[in-house]
Amino acid sequence: MNARLEPVVAMANVSKSFGEVRAVQQLNLSVTRGEIVALLGPNGAGKSTTIDILLGLTRPDLGMVRIYGEPPENAISAGNVGAMLQSGSLVRYISVRELISMMASLYPHPMPVETVLEIAGLLDIADRRTQKLSGGESQRVRLAIAVVSDPQLLVLDEPTVALDVEARHLFWKTIKRFTSEGRTVMFATHYLDEADAYADRIVLIARGRVVADGPTTEIKARVGTHTIRATLPDASMEELRVLPGVINAWRSGAAVSIRSSDSDRTVRALLDQYPEARDLDVQGAGLEETFLELTSPRERA
Repeated sequence: MNARLEPVVAMANVSKSFGEVRAVQQLNLSVTRGEIVALLGPNGAGKSTTIDILLGLTRPDLGMVRIYGEPPENAISAGNVGAMLQSGSLVRYISVRELISMMASLYPHPMPVETVLEIAGLLDIADRRTQKLSGGESQRVRLAIAVVSDPQLLVLDEPTVALDVEARHLFWKTIKRFTSEGRTVMFATHYLDEADAYADRIVLIARGRVVADGPTTEIKARVGTHTIRATLPDASMEELRVLPGVINAWRSGAAVSIRSSDSDRTVRALLDQYPEARDLDVQGAGLEETFLELTSPRERA
């Protein structure tokens, strides 16, 4: 097998329950070298449990988990896995450089501390005490801790939660730089725009199961609807809603929006009935619409 295609992460038929709550059910996931994979799902879908199982923090009730063909603890102790989780806080009353140096000493082949500081954008605040960091600065330090072991796999659980737009942009710029040499990244997020912008592939989890897995464009295509927008100030909503293929229609000022299951038929009928329509725009389902459709209770894996 091509080394690049060998799975970095392999999870097969993994299940985990907490009492009567089935957090993960028969979950299968494979991630290859160099991929950036986003785990999406509503609250309680099983994303964080999946990450905890992958990192060996929680043992599955059933199933197999391997990182580079070995149990997670082996890959982690070798420094091949870096993680940034939602829980935990920084050690206080030491400088950023001292903290990164301390963490580097735990691994057999760490990255040089100055390199880590530079990658994470921390050189300017390397001598600042950790208790005096802003939220965005603290997140960059946590990222530095995650990468100091020089890992080939980086696992991030909601890494940009509570960050403002600028801080989120800087964070992902750092991640892109870190992954430029073929490293692998898995991240859970509730920011759909992050998954759309930065992931090569999306794994959508609902009720502990994978309900969709593939490139963003492929995931969006699973919801076969389009939205048609046009400037049409005098159109009747009742007349628009009975056009062929129309699911719903609504107005915003002079513009109308039409959700259709057959955009070609709808557009032809629209122009036949309203030849004065202008600024016509047809768009496929967005990630948010797809997310809601595929994770709704009626959807079955």
